[in-house]
Amino acid sequence: MTETLLFIHPLIHHPATPCDAVRALVVEAFAVPLNQAPGLLLRYRLAGDLSRLRLPAPSEAPRFTDGLWQHTCFEAFIAEPAKAAYREFNFSPSGHWAVYAFSGERVRDASNPGVPSPAITLAQTSDSLTLEARLPMPVTAADTPLPVGLTAVIETQDGNLSYWALHHPAERPDFHRNAGWTAELA
Repeated sequence: MTETLLFIHPLIHHPATPCDAVRALVVEAFAVPLNQAPGLLLRYRLAGDLSRLRLPAPSEAPRFTDGLWQHTCFEAFIAEPAKAAYREFNFSPSGHWAVYAFSGERVRDASNPGVPSPAITLAQTSDSLTLEARLPMPVTAADTPLPVGLTAVIETQDGNLSYWALHHPAERPDFHRNAGWTAELA
């Protein structure tokens, strides 16, 4: 399989939601061929004390599941070229996933067809977790780079949530604000 590295970006926790159980959280993006069509591979690498984190157990039958962001979940927001529209992707360590289409900030677009389900793989040790999500979608659809927001919600054993992103443009964590989408697919 030929992977082309597109970028590597560290995520930072929102100042209001620190999590000392996590030492580092980095996302790598690759253009990859998937079944003879273009695809995108997102690799989330978390380093820390995993015994202090609440991680969903792997599912034998991963499926679309709403509300994944209420627990440990890795996410991506990908804008459409020259539009307010975007897609939100949620990837759980359980293998469950969700994809949402929006016509504007937090405006769900039920008429916009989703993309096929992502393929999610997980590897973990006592101090690291790597989640890979393969999306069957073109990396770019136009000559203009696509803004991308890369985020994560990390839940500790005591139920506290920590919010991680490339950039936090507001006082409260808000992954839908495109001011925080500082990566690009070009």
